Order: sequence, then structure tokens, then C-alpha cells
Amino acid sequence: MTTPFDDDKLHEECGVFGIYGDDDAAARAALGLHALQHRGQEAAGLVSFDGEQFHAHRDQGLVGDIFSSEEVIGRLPGHAAIGHVRYSTTGDTIMRNVQPLFAELNFGGFALAHNGNLTNARGLRRELVQRGSLFQSTTDTEVIIHLMATSDAGGLLDRMVAALLRTEGAYSLVALTDSCVIGVRDPLGVRPLVLGRLGGSHIVTSESCALDIIGADFVRDVEAGEMVVLDASGVHSLRPFPSVQRRFCIFEYIYFARPDSLVEGESVYKARKRIGAELSRESHVDADVVIPVPDSGVPAAIGYSEQSGIPFEVGIVRNHYVGRTFIEPAQQIRHLGVKLKHNANRSMIEGKRVVLVDDSIVRGTTSTKIVEMVRAAGATEVHMRIAAPPTAHSCFYGIDTPQREELLASALDVDGMARHIDVDSLAFISLDGLYRAMGEDGRNAELPQYCDACFTGEYPIRLSDFEDSDAPAQLSLLAELA
Repeated sequence: MTTPFDDDKLHEECGVFGIYGDDDAAARAALGLHALQHRGQEAAGLVSFDGEQFHAHRDQGLVGDIFSSEEVIGRLPGHAAIGHVRYSTTGDTIMRNVQPLFAELNFGGFALAHNGNLTNARGLRRELVQRGSLFQSTTDTEVIIHLMATSDAGGLLDRMVAALLRTEGAYSLVALTDSCVIGVRDPLGVRPLVLGRLGGSHIVTSESCALDIIGADFVRDVEAGEMVVLDASGVHSLRPFPSVQRRFCIFEYIYFARPDSLVEGESVYKARKRIGAELSRESHVDADVVIPVPDSGVPAAIGYSEQSGIPFEVGIVRNHYVGRTFIEPAQQIRHLGVKLKHNANRSMIEGKRVVLVDDSIVRGTTSTKIVEMVRAAGATEVHMRIAAPPTAHSCFYGIDTPQREELLASALDVDGMARHIDVDSLAFISLDGLYRAMGEDGRNAELPQYCDACFTGEYPIRLSDFEDSDAPAQLSLLAELA
């Protein structure tokens, strides 16, 4: 469980890693998962293949705890491996949902790991159960395996393509067979996936930071709707899906991806600085100091400071040693949650007009506590600037968001939110400004370049399982079938 502070953030989705052609494949994959830990902290798993059989290890917890011993890695021999870090957006937080999932199919062993959400998984699951499929998990990912198992298509790749053509939603997948590692992005490319190379081995993973940690070279992004096959003869690219307008998740640039990653050919850190600069141009206010809400607000705050000429200072210090061990404290202690993780640096705040820069406002509880803390440290004015438009809609494509009625921006306008969190002024970057920061002229309403549904409510992929409600996408498939 997260701290009360973390409960007011949008939570990461998942991270995937696959490598082929390395005698230390599992060790490399475990290191890659370390770099992707920010994308999911509930569970992690690895599956390897040694030329004769598959080996697996999965557990709940952090990568460093699960794969910390040579003994564990030693039980995962082989030249190919895939791994997964999980934050549950679909399916319960239980061991049988920890990925990669593995099945012995009639064409051999098959392991699969998924970042994203399938938005028609419930309907497909009901259909498959009626036809006799026996599900072992409550995740949407398992639907793909059953679709492959029951497909009339010929080879493994044909079965995988046939299965994915029946799905709707967002996905970046890595799969492991006895002959290859496969990476696939959905036709709109909502979730990230990149290719890398280390000597004679090839890698596919969620972000380039997972390549850096093992000394691998970034090759390129896997393109939207592309399937890449890594095998003994190299990398093969297939394009089995109809071509559609790309809609990469713009929130990856705002918050989810690590700032040292390259995503879609773009430096995340530089993108966040440009967002901060655009935010300053749109909503300048006279102040003495720009202070980020750490850690995700830092690059945008630097961009805001550079553009505005207002000095940047570390006015809030984060305690990195408070985490998931702080479970269910007594109510009176829960109210101290923000102080457990963040503390005001009074010397940089007292007597000053402060601009606080954060990446987003979700429920508003954290923003309220941060503002209260900064005022208590002696700020004469507190102005909050947000490096995203108001988050007023739930995500159904792999981000764990609250139900819409719990989102502050769905209930209040900007003035109402400012009063709610008790700031002297509040401003969000505009949607056009966000697109300008990403190198566009603004948002083209007819052909938007990104998925921005959490801001606009315009969902680019059909929500078959949620068409009659705005329920959160992470509802358990098990509960649906009960």
C-alpha cells in the first residue's frame, strides 16, 4: 500500500523488458526491470528459456527484493528472457496475476507480459469461458493467450496477430517462445516500446532508461502497430495491423516516463522543461521563487524558472526512505502523511512569494497539504502552476486513475479548485500550450497527435467494456464474472 501522499497521484501502469541472444539474459532483464521500477511497484517477474525448457520466478514486491540474490538469478538460465513490473490496472493484486503469464500451448511454451489495458477484455472473456476456456488469473492479458490457443490460424505469429485483431485497447507486449522474443505495439501506439542492442543481443523494452542500465544502445522506437521478432538471425519487423492515426499517451511526457528516457524519439526531460516554459508564458505571476513539488515537478519548474526569470530553489525536500512499509497507520498519524514524505525548506520560503510547480492535480488532497505546509513555513503568497491541463476524466488505457467523480477537476472549475487547495492563484497549462510544448502548432481537434482523453474525454479507442459508465478501467475481471 502507498502512503497517503502517493494515493493522490496517478499511478504508473506497467513496464516490460525482453532480451534475446545473451547468456546472462535473466540478469540483464532483472537490471532492466530495476530501471523500470517507476512504472510499477506491486510485483515483478521473469521467464527465461535455455534452449530446452522455460524457467520462471515471480513475486509481489520490488525488483530489488525479488531478484536480489544470485541464487534466484541462477534458477533462470538461458539466452532469452522477458520480464515485467506491475501496477495493477486490471485484475486484483494477487500472485496469480503477477506477470509474465506462461502457458503450454499446442505449439509450445509461451510467456506474455503486457503494459496497457484491453477495453473489450470482459466481453472476450465471457465468450471464451462459454467455449470452455479455463482462466487462471483475473487480468485482461490472459485473454490474449486464450485467443491464441483457440485460434484457427497456422503458426505462432499468425495466431498472435489473429488474437490481437480481436482485441481493443492499448498494449505494448513482450512475449517469449522457444525460438524468439516478440514485441508488439497497438495500432495507435498508446504505450511506449523501444528497441535496443547489446553486442550480439537484441532488446525490446518500455523505456530507453532500461537500456542505459545494462550498457545497451538505443536503436529506435517500435512503431505504432509494429511487431518485432528477435531471434537467432536478428530483428524482423512486421506490420500486420491496418494503419491508423498514431495517438501516443501524452501523459508519458508529463509524468510517467523517467526523465532520462527517450520516448518516441523525444527526451522526456527536455519535453518537461518546455512544458514548464510554456506554462510560464501562459500564466506568469510576480513572485520571488519557483519551487517544484518533488520529484516529478522538477523539470517543469526549471523550465518555468528559466522562462520567467524567477529563481529556482529546492523549497521542499523529499524523504526517499518513506515508502510502502508505512501501512494502515492510525488515523491521527495518516494526517501526517505529507510530512513523512516531504518537508518545507523554511530558509527558501519564509517571507517570499512562492510559485509551486507540480505535474498534475488528481483528488487535490496532496496539493492542499503541500500548500498548507508552505504557508506554515512562512510564504507570504502561494501560487500553484500545473504542468498538465485539468485531469477531469478517467483513463481506460493502462493508467490507474480514480473514478471520475473523485477527480477534483471533474467537480470544480479552476477558481473552485484554487479555493479548495487555498492558493492565491492556480493555473494549468492549456491543451494547446501542451501541444505547442511538444512541437505542434496546437491541438488539431480533427487529428490530435496524442491520446489526451484524461483531459478531453475524447477516447480514441472504443470502450466496449465501459460504454455505459465511467467506471475505472482497473475493475477486476473476476468481479465482472461473479
